[in-house]
Amino acid sequence: MDVFMYKAAFHCKGCGSKIKVSLGYSCENLSEFEYDSDQYPKGPFGDGGGEADCPNHCDTCGLFLENPLTGDGEQYVIDTLAGANVTEWREFYDYLFQEGW
Repeated sequence: MDVFMYKAAFHCKGCGSKIKVSLGYSCENLSEFEYDSDQYPKGPFGDGGGEADCPNHCDTCGLFLENPLTGDGEQYVIDTLAGANVTEWREFYDYLFQEGW
């Protein structure tokens, strides 16, 4: 899933687009090296913001961003789902629950 980075947080594509509109100006004619993500959203970036130690969620709406996990992140999901049923994680990271894993 594509995400935007703004003010040290990930935002889904929909929320990132809304943030851009709400700012009332655009940095899109500039290279991303010419402004900071604290000023204007950068992206979109693929893979839900990239590999992380836990599942990423949009900091605006809470949407699960479907990011890949590190080894520690995989163990976190296994441990967390042993005591809870987070359906969206279980469906996306189903490979962690197959025989032989």
